[in-house]
This record gives sequence, C-alpha cells and structure tokens, in this order.
Amino acid sequence: QVQLVESGGGLVQPGGSLRLSCAASGTTSSANVMGWYRQAPGKQRELVAVIPSGGSIHYADSVKGRFTISRDNAKNQVYLQMNSLKPEDTAVYLCFAVISGREYRGQGTQVTVSS
Repeated sequence: QVQLVESGGGLVQPGGSLRLSCAASGTTSSANVMGWYRQAPGKQRELVAVIPSGGSIHYADSVKGRFTISRDNAKNQVYLQMNSLKPEDTAVYLCFAVISGREYRGQGTQVTVSS
C-alpha cells in the first residue's frame, strides 16, 4: 500500500523560511508526478507546485519566486522550500504523487505564519 508522509511544517514568523519533505513508501514504482496542495480554513484547496519526472515545473501564481519544488526520483521524495513566507501561506500542506496512473496524498503538515 502506497503511503505518503510529510514533515517539516511548523510555526514561523512572516518573512521566514520552511522546508517541507514528503516520502512515498510501499511501492517500487517511480512517481510520474509529485507535488503539493494546500488547504486553508474556509478556502478551496490550492495546487501549490507540481514537478513531473520530465517536463516543466508548475507553481501557483501566489508562490512564484518564493517557493521552490524539487524531488529525489531514486527515493520517491519531494520537497518544498518556502521562503519569504506570508500570513496568507498559513495552511495544511499535503503532498501528492501519481504512481501507475493513480494519485496518492499524504495526511498533511500544518504551516502557520504568524508573528
């Protein structure tokens, strides 16, 4: 059974940085696509960043220039470096992976940006 586990969330002041990690286990197949969603209270889920195994990386306009997504294909891990964080970045961040045509999601990690 494929499982995704995120780590790296927490409380940070505005302008600060955090690095999220997500590891996929339970499969020997490499993920075709990996990425991050976020879900803030009272808001729709937002696609934050996507990184295919080959092809262009995509970022939401709201995070362009501040967030950087990367992945380790050998380990089936994906990362999200978040810089210049703003209070509006506060949300639960969930990673996802498309493996053999099916999308899997983690449980999420809370990111809170507040002074």
